[in-house]
Amino acid sequence: MHAPKTAVEAAEAALAAPAEQVPWYRRFTLGKNHYNSTELAGAFGDLGTLIPFVIGYIAVMKVDPLGILFMFGLSEVVVGLYYKTPIPVQPMKAIGGAAIASGGAVSAGMICGAGLFTGLFWFLAGTTRTVNLATKLAAKPIVRGIVLGLGLLFVTEGIKMMLVTPWLGGLGLVVTFLLLAHPKFPAMFALLILGAVAAYVLDPAQARHVLSMRPDFRVPQFTFARMSWGDFVAGSLVLAIPQLPLTIGNAVIAIRAENNELFPDRPVSDRMIAISQGVMNLVSAPFGGIPLCHGAGGMAGHVRFGARTGGSLVMLGAIMMALALFFSSSVGLLFQIFPRAVLGVILFFAGLELAITTKDIGSKKEDVYVMLVVAGFAMWNMGVAFLAGAVLYQALERGWLKV
Repeated sequence: MHAPKTAVEAAEAALAAPAEQVPWYRRFTLGKNHYNSTELAGAFGDLGTLIPFVIGYIAVMKVDPLGILFMFGLSEVVVGLYYKTPIPVQPMKAIGGAAIASGGAVSAGMICGAGLFTGLFWFLAGTTRTVNLATKLAAKPIVRGIVLGLGLLFVTEGIKMMLVTPWLGGLGLVVTFLLLAHPKFPAMFALLILGAVAAYVLDPAQARHVLSMRPDFRVPQFTFARMSWGDFVAGSLVLAIPQLPLTIGNAVIAIRAENNELFPDRPVSDRMIAISQGVMNLVSAPFGGIPLCHGAGGMAGHVRFGARTGGSLVMLGAIMMALALFFSSSVGLLFQIFPRAVLGVILFFAGLELAITTKDIGSKKEDVYVMLVVAGFAMWNMGVAFLAGAVLYQALERGWLKV
């Protein structure tokens, strides 16, 4: 019998082992979800995309971290319990990037409006099955191109973050490669320890301040009343609508394909993903949450570092909710001092895990050509990549073009 070739195969082999061969601390399950050290390590596999956006919202836009973290955590718990696979919950990147880069021109009310519009759009797209009209155009080479482009984007962004502190990024790469090859100790735990030690070495004063944090219990407030009709319209037009093409490519088509390939026993549909994104945002926005989605890159990060069930999301969500309720006044500092170089290592490996899933594209030249064209555009704009891929694929299939 051959040895497992991928991270998923290795984990499935371990889970299939007789109970007496599995350490007691890795046996706790509830339904199809596992709650153990490996799942907990995998829970942190998406920090490379989560922390930079949360820091931006808190430090640049002065959004209260209580609503952000609590609603994010609650969404993680519900998604993990429902899907039972590590389908991620992530900040919507186009909305977050535009809001943070606005220099204060985007208000908290506009963020709420963008979240409500996004939630309503995807809820209706899923319940009316409108989402299926767009995804029917998503042939395999187009999906693989979106995934490849996103994976390469994560790799390049991860390298940029590692170069902020090159020695730390290089050390993180070496440690991760070694532990992933000999996974007796989860690589993510090693990276978290490395990040904590490096944070203390690089900025001891701030690290000591974080260690002196004391609980300060607060509960989320209903912020819907602070949003005006103008905020809703502006948030919809300026932030939410430009996000839609990115979401259909990355957070609907790609995540469905990735989940169903990695976990065929727990399949999802485009309609399910659209509805859950809609519900998340409709519930989150009125309580100070930020626009959320299910990004394919997040699943790659969770899986690369050990997650195989929704238990990883449930545990991460519980941690986020606890931070929100008891440490929201100072959690922004905690996120700020965590070294960007270590986050870059996490993002780098998430990108590799995502890109490697395209290996099944086959040898048909036309399919490879479409995949590469879509990947190139996807590193710039997911919506344009999807449209370009659909047009090129149909032109090649109908013989209008030759490559």
